[in-house]
Amino acid sequence: MFQTNIVVLSAFALYLLAMLSIGVYYSRSQQRLSDYILGGRSLGPWITSMSAEASDMSGWMLMGLPGFAYAIGISAFWTAFGLCLGTFLNWHFVSRRLRNYTEVANNSLTMPDYLKNRFHDEKNIIRLISAIFILIFFLIYTSSGFVAGGKLFQTVFGLDYFHALLIGAGVVVVYTFLGGFMAVCWTDFIQGCMMFLAIVLVPVVGVISYGGLGPVLDRVATDSPQLLQLVPDTSMTGIIAIISAIGWGVGYFGQPHILVRFMAIGDPMELKKAKHIAMTWVIISLAAAVFVGLVGKVVLQTPLVGADSEKVFLIMSQELFPPFLSGLIWSAVLAAIMSTASSQLLVTASAISKDMYHTFINTKASDKELIYVSRFTVLVVAALAIYLALDPNNYILTMVAYAWAGFGAAFGPCILLSLFWKRMTKNGALAGIIVGGLTVLIWKQFAWFGLYEIVPGFIFSLVAIYLVSKWDAPPSAEIQAEFDRAVSLKQKITVLKNEDE
Repeated sequence: MFQTNIVVLSAFALYLLAMLSIGVYYSRSQQRLSDYILGGRSLGPWITSMSAEASDMSGWMLMGLPGFAYAIGISAFWTAFGLCLGTFLNWHFVSRRLRNYTEVANNSLTMPDYLKNRFHDEKNIIRLISAIFILIFFLIYTSSGFVAGGKLFQTVFGLDYFHALLIGAGVVVVYTFLGGFMAVCWTDFIQGCMMFLAIVLVPVVGVISYGGLGPVLDRVATDSPQLLQLVPDTSMTGIIAIISAIGWGVGYFGQPHILVRFMAIGDPMELKKAKHIAMTWVIISLAAAVFVGLVGKVVLQTPLVGADSEKVFLIMSQELFPPFLSGLIWSAVLAAIMSTASSQLLVTASAISKDMYHTFINTKASDKELIYVSRFTVLVVAALAIYLALDPNNYILTMVAYAWAGFGAAFGPCILLSLFWKRMTKNGALAGIIVGGLTVLIWKQFAWFGLYEIVPGFIFSLVAIYLVSKWDAPPSAEIQAEFDRAVSLKQKITVLKNEDE
């Protein structure tokens, strides 16, 4: 056992050394706040797409979703379908227009910054409210990643959960603290590749080891036939469950750590290529994640109960591969955790430093000072997230779902309408953010009808934006002119691309 741990630890050490080296390398190039937050808008299509998806999926794709499929079977497909649909719509409709509009709107660096500039909110109320909701929901989201890290190190090395939690969180904090946005994006690219290979390799090897796909499905059909039902419950409760699962998709429009990747690409014309890369990665990865749960039902000798079901990927890797290779596969789980948690820490830090500190505390702060504030914020937010992650019985997917709904409902309708509706007003935006965010916070506590809180939150936010904007006076001529400029910039790029082809 000792030798096995040394071999696994060697694989982990090799991976972590590479990631931390990237952080140290990019720490030397952080001269401006825009470098730390957006990497100077210099990302290419591969880095943009892989970074967006790696920061999106996190440890829940390798642990939470397989555990969900292990528990309920192939009906977990509906969640995967909703996520694939949302990913496509986000890349297709939001990415290019957001990239161009943030540049037109005074070169906005963060999502609150964009909303403030989009509606010319000189009192910075939108910026403040947005930053508050970002802090609330990212604390929950980051905490879910730390829970995944704690379970990973607990399973792999037999550590007690608390010390495993500290180790996982510590690694994320160090390279986010050092390298900023470019470090996070480059490590996300590597981590996205590792996640993809791991999530595909494990179920394939599991099927082969059991004698093929036929024997696996026969065994599941014999032992747990309900797991092979795409719609296991045709009652109203079952229909609401499917609507809730597909509802994950609308969350994409409001996720700051994903939207910021669209803002950072160097050439907006490359977003189409990035979309194709991202969709290929997402479809294959999510299908494989659901498959892990089904194969795990057959391959694992000891049934997993409760929150331990989210360890199915880890335990399958341990049983199917030699120590060093399983260590590399487990590193992919750590990669998933690091990619999202680091992105969330960075977006939260930028919201606090630029949207709170620079706006309300020290308007004359230099870029160097703001970078120091961002790094200090990373430490504070990480400490709070660790506190929320102390319970090892937390379900990773449940925590992610809560935070995902919060961002999707608070910011999704606001971002969408701000990009496509010229008549939207500042007060409409404020109403949408507040109504959407509060609906999620309240609905979660009562779980009315068993409906996922993102669905009512998103709908109520849309309605609030529309009604308040209609009641308001129309936006100023200057705001409407900026809207037209952003739209014409998109059209101009499209024309140029067609001419090149």
